[in-house]
Amino acid sequence: MLKQFQSGATGVLRDPTEGSTMAYHEFYYDDFRPRDHYFPMWDHIQAVGQQSLAAKAREAHLALHTEGVTFRVYADEKEGVERVWPFDILPRLITAAEWHQVEAGLKQRVRALNLFLKDLYHGQRILKDGVVPAELIYRGKGFCREIMDVDPPHDIYTHIAGVDLIRDEDGRYLVLEDNLRTPSGVSYMIENRIIERRILPELFSRYRVRRVEHYPEMLLQALRSLSPRGEESAVVVVLTPGVFNSAYYEHTFLAKEMGVELAEGRDLVCKNDKVFLKTTQGLQRIDVVYRRIDDAYLDPLVFRSDSILGVPGLINAWRAGNVALANAPGTGIADDKAVYAYVPDIIRYYLGETPILANVPTYQMTDHQDRTYVLENIERMVIKAVAESGGYGMLMGPASTARQRSDFARRIEADPRNYIAQPVIQLSRHVCYLEGELESRHLDLRPFVISGRESQVVPGGLTRVAMTKGSLVVNSSQGGGSKDTWVLAE
Repeated sequence: MLKQFQSGATGVLRDPTEGSTMAYHEFYYDDFRPRDHYFPMWDHIQAVGQQSLAAKAREAHLALHTEGVTFRVYADEKEGVERVWPFDILPRLITAAEWHQVEAGLKQRVRALNLFLKDLYHGQRILKDGVVPAELIYRGKGFCREIMDVDPPHDIYTHIAGVDLIRDEDGRYLVLEDNLRTPSGVSYMIENRIIERRILPELFSRYRVRRVEHYPEMLLQALRSLSPRGEESAVVVVLTPGVFNSAYYEHTFLAKEMGVELAEGRDLVCKNDKVFLKTTQGLQRIDVVYRRIDDAYLDPLVFRSDSILGVPGLINAWRAGNVALANAPGTGIADDKAVYAYVPDIIRYYLGETPILANVPTYQMTDHQDRTYVLENIERMVIKAVAESGGYGMLMGPASTARQRSDFARRIEADPRNYIAQPVIQLSRHVCYLEGELESRHLDLRPFVISGRESQVVPGGLTRVAMTKGSLVVNSSQGGGSKDTWVLAE
């Protein structure tokens, strides 16, 4: 049965199952009254009853298991556990008006970050003007001096971006972080929709929901537009580190859906600054490489010499203009969590516009005053390593032990540039169907932006859910789950 809620401020609920935490509730307006756009879903839930929901949840899990929709969770550095993708059957709804603002904000942000990357690897005007500290860039792990003055096709560096959004206590969308190197999760967004259509067709009939299934077509079109030999003759491959990568399922999914080859580094060879795929009929010229390998392992002749995942000579071929790389090497500096704090200034600098989507307040550990404040209040902070992702290298202050806080304090003092801090933001919550109960869980949203000849935002994204009661950690690699995201048509 439904968990009881106590009335809080308008639009905000206090859930006694989560202590005194206040958070914006996306499903409920107050008490048991759903928000207007959730009434059809609420009526459906009441009509079908718990037994039907339980059957639907079992059907969804079985379908995901049968289809092999999995995710690798690493319990330690050596071993990974393959798990069925965790999925909640109750979709999240976003109104057309809300999405209009989100879409505009994402396009603005990605456009500015592409201009920022072009500037960093060419004239560095923004550093000379003192808008972003030069030391912050030069000491960043994602900055690649090896690609200075290279001109990628159409001056685009980040062709696929996944921008993590949260909603604060007032329901405002905030950018939590930018993922510009090899953002993952889009295949799960699509699988969520496929499963949802299969198990809840009657609910779809009550809403006009915008599509997300056409993402592979959008991606392929954008990748083909980068080809040095023209779109019509473009040959594209997806470059994967292999089966032990946590996102390998996604690599295979996208290659299959786009109708292109999935290749490992050993399947490619470079000759005369051109890239070829080894086939049973001989070598086939490659025009575009959608790489899912980190910069450091991409080309052993330029980056890590011990890498067996990359392709020797790939960067020279890219530099010569004979192959396009998506995303371009060096994009990692723009999603460095310390650089993130300057993105509003970057938008104003290049576009002359006010940021549509605000950042979460961020403390720079390289700033003595910020660092002192954070270390004195570390139990109320979220500490993040600037170049990590997937929830790794992070301290959740309120849920940490004294020993963990002491350890992170030492790390910060030893290498301030490697960490930032943010106040704990109570992520918005949504009703989920978990183990026979309707319960509220915290969640975020990762929409995807594709930049080719023009920028397009997929209408929806991957909603990630903290499956543990009260937890704010939504990352799949840390045990989080997901739910389908419905952007409603006007």
